Order: sequence, then C-alpha cells, then structure tokens
Amino acid sequence: MTTRYRSINALQQDNRRCRACANAGYHLESLPVVEGHAGQRAYLYGQAPGVVEAEERRPWRGRAGRTLRDWLGLDESAFYETFYCAAVTRCYPGRAPSGRGDRTPTPREQALCAGWREAELRILRPALVVTVGGLAARVLLGRTSLTACVGERCELDGVPAIPLPHPSGASGWLNAPANRELLANATELVRVELARL
Repeated sequence: MTTRYRSINALQQDNRRCRACANAGYHLESLPVVEGHAGQRAYLYGQAPGVVEAEERRPWRGRAGRTLRDWLGLDESAFYETFYCAAVTRCYPGRAPSGRGDRTPTPREQALCAGWREAELRILRPALVVTVGGLAARVLLGRTSLTACVGERCELDGVPAIPLPHPSGASGWLNAPANRELLANATELVRVELARL
C-alpha cells in the first residue's frame, strides 16, 4: 500500500476493496472487515475477523465479541462508538487445519495488511490502544507472552496500550486462575483509560 491517506473514510473505502492477499495466492473466506469512524480515540486491535464477522462484515459480532464487550462492561452500541476496530489482517482466514479455531494469518498476510494499520494510527492518533490476543500484542507491541503483558499498562509511541487475551473459546489461556486475575487487572486498566478520554 503506497497511498498516503488523509481521511479514514478514504482509507476504509480502499480497504474494503483490498484483494492483496487473495492476489498473492492466499485462500480467504471473506472480503475485508472494517469498522470505525473519524474522531475515535480508542483503537482496538485484534487478530482477524471470524466466520460471523465475515458474514456480517462487522468486527466482534460473534461469541468472542459478546465476551469482549462483557469484559469491558460495554453494551454493543457503546462498544462500537468507543472503539475503532482493526485487526492484524482484515479478511477471515478460514478455519485452522486442526479444526480448532481460526487459521493464524501467515507473516506474509500480516505484512500485506500492515499498511492499513499504519495509516489508521497516523490519521486517528488514538489516546488508547487495546490489543486483543497474542498475535495482536506481538505485532503491535512486540510482546511475545500474554502472561508477561496482560494486566500491564504498556505504551505505543507514548500512548497507553493495554493487552487483553483473546476471548475466543478456542483459547485455553483463561483456564488458569492466575490468568483470570490478570484479565481482571487489564480490563480495569482499560476502564480507567477510557474514563480519561
């Protein structure tokens, strides 16, 4: 992506039509899923859309989205009004070969989508970044372990960044009581930062 966007609307218009990964030979199961508007100060960054999101072309619509909204104490309307929702890759990558969960986008797919994130962050200049899941924390914050960063207040270019685990039922991370405590700390950090916006 070489275009230097000046507005979120122009970026989203092109992002919705992007076929870079498909043109590179990746089998994808949706068109890009894009959600947000100019002026949003909180940026939510996940891994990739799921099957429900692919069908509805809106992020965080399935069970994981309901769980995430419960964690944050936000109803659906407040959630979408609060967060600009983005992801490492924008298209549903399909099921994992194991049949458990969704396929993790390849490093090449991640690279093909990176320009969208870079442009969004430059245009929006968010006051809060929330990553959801290990891949998002690794890509955006360079954090390699959820256990080492969930419950902590990180920074991204001077902006508060709060990592959360992924709310997917396919993740076993929350099975450990200590990790549930880390999640409680993390969601409280998000609420405190949202109150400051």
